[in-house]
Amino acid sequence: MPNPDLADPQSGAFLVVERVSKRFRSPGGDVDALIDVSASLPRGTLTVLAGPSGSGKSTLLMMIAAADRPDSGDVFVAGVSLSGLSRRERRHWRRDHLGIVMPQPSDNLTQRHDALGNLVWSSSLRSVGSPLGRDTATDSLARVELDGLEAAPIAHLSGGQQMRLALTCAAVGDPTLILVDEPTASLDAASGATVVRLLRRMADAGTTLVVATHDRAIVEAADRVVRLDRGRVVA
Repeated sequence: MPNPDLADPQSGAFLVVERVSKRFRSPGGDVDALIDVSASLPRGTLTVLAGPSGSGKSTLLMMIAAADRPDSGDVFVAGVSLSGLSRRERRHWRRDHLGIVMPQPSDNLTQRHDALGNLVWSSSLRSVGSPLGRDTATDSLARVELDGLEAAPIAHLSGGQQMRLALTCAAVGDPTLILVDEPTASLDAASGATVVRLLRRMADAGTTLVVATHDRAIVEAADRVVRLDRGRVVA
């Protein structure tokens, strides 16, 4: 039974995961990816989902992204029940309210456009607001230390530069929520540290981020940490 106080954005709980469970079938038998997981997160914070491989972090991100439905429980974002949305409504909700960043930097970008073109193209995909103009997009790139690289092909950018561009693209149009999966997993220490500072800066500016990671530096930078182990919240 949904708790209306938790789901009410006026209560301070912006993202609510309420007793979510998810089981997957596999050749070796059923796997409980999430077991009765609950969490309540405020707006404008950096929250980390931490835990070993197989703990359920990526599955929980899928539930929060409305990319899949839980077997039981629900996810609320700003009072909206994601399980209550139809498939079409979930697709539109993701387009208008969600930014997603995948682990491999290049998977977030299109090779058809240069760095500036990726940012302008990302803004055109949202049905809310107006697409970014080139001057605004150029300013956005400068803020993440990509000035002078506006015309660079994606393949010419380093992994760290690609990840910073991916985060900037995800944030275009001020989405309600940004979900990030292992953003530093394929980066060297220096590039990873730059990404951690960017995540922290985005949260300090009011962006709500949920990041699945093994990276201790991101955990230490987070406002909140939800630790998972074998599908359960352990801390």
